[in-house]
Amino acid sequence: MTRSKPKDRNDPEEGPSPTVGPSRPRLFHLLGPGLITGASDDDPSGIATYSQAGAQFAYGLSWAMLISYPLMVAVQMISARIGRTTGHGIAGVLRLHYPQWLLTIIVVLLLTANIINLGADLGAMADAMTLLLPAPHALYVLLFAAICVSMQLFLEYTRYVSVLKWLTAALLAYFGVLVIVHVDWLKLLTHTLWPHIQWNGAYFTTLVAIFGTTISPYLFFWQASEEVEDLRVYPRRTDLVHAPGQGPAALRRIELDTFIGMGFSNLVALAIIVSTAATLHPHGVTNIQSSAQAAAALAPLAGKFASAIFALGIIGTGLLAVPVLAGSAAYAIGEARRWPTGLGRRPKEAQAFYATLIIATIIGMIINFAPVNPIKALVWSAVINGVVAVPVMAVMMLLAARCDIMGPFAVRGTLKVFGWLATGLMALVVVAMLVPSFA
Repeated sequence: MTRSKPKDRNDPEEGPSPTVGPSRPRLFHLLGPGLITGASDDDPSGIATYSQAGAQFAYGLSWAMLISYPLMVAVQMISARIGRTTGHGIAGVLRLHYPQWLLTIIVVLLLTANIINLGADLGAMADAMTLLLPAPHALYVLLFAAICVSMQLFLEYTRYVSVLKWLTAALLAYFGVLVIVHVDWLKLLTHTLWPHIQWNGAYFTTLVAIFGTTISPYLFFWQASEEVEDLRVYPRRTDLVHAPGQGPAALRRIELDTFIGMGFSNLVALAIIVSTAATLHPHGVTNIQSSAQAAAALAPLAGKFASAIFALGIIGTGLLAVPVLAGSAAYAIGEARRWPTGLGRRPKEAQAFYATLIIATIIGMIINFAPVNPIKALVWSAVINGVVAVPVMAVMMLLAARCDIMGPFAVRGTLKVFGWLATGLMALVVVAMLVPSFA
């Protein structure tokens, strides 16, 4: 049994509906898991990573956003197809078709990376809030943790998804900052189209962090699980294995949703890199350890207004990303353990699932009170995601290509090529990061 659904709920896969009027544009109605996943990709950890890239290397890593776009689109599209085709999230498919030991390793890696990332994001949100309204850091950590958990516990699923969609608007703040600062557009274009690679550990560590925060394991699990969740929200939908006739409309919707969501994500990331490259790097500010530190550093260089906009963006995207991080962990563990899962269920109907979600958030919150300050490790949480992503992506690519799992919707052709290119590139930059450290 799931939470009640509106009787006139319109399925975007079924074409335009007369009830979707000017107050709710057709495109906004059509976008869903892809848009939310893409926006949550620019979490406070990602903001810190992009800020460090711009501050330390100026426009030197802007090319990474151009390269990563088609790769992240391919990986996220494959993730969505797994959920929509099989009716199971990634962990659920692994449980049904792969050894238990492999499922356990993948879920443990995901949970570890998510909790570290979640704790760092909560701390970054608290730091950003103190820039706008000074108060004890611990108070804001508790407040934001409570808000994120409450949204998942008390909002009806369809309303919760709508809130997440509107929170993506917080990322528009970074385009506002870009308008305020002075950018050397010629230099940006040169570095974007013609990479100037620096063969050193710091450069490749930052590159791993960039790829790790744009192609993160929690994004794979979240988008796949949200496709499964939508099967409950829209009663006419059936997994494609049992209803192949729904395939063309479903795949078109997934493609549009993912292309737009990932495009928005990458443009925001590029805006952050360019903003910090244009302001912090020329003034010798090259060591950014948190997104809030980047916001504070902007104040004397680009003005308090730019700093405030940057800080508001951190808070907004954190409110989006923290529930996604906790939710993807809960989906993975719940599917692995065969629990009733889903934000569309009432808490009493999926107690273990919601308990996992809450516990993950609480542990992330507690990390902020540990001797090791997670805010100083924001970029390293992205690096961890990059390292963890390699085995997860390899396994995901193998299962997505299996006809006995995906039926006629097994991944092949161009999509398969780009998926393996993304996996290979991620592995390559991880190796390049590690080799100098042993030199």
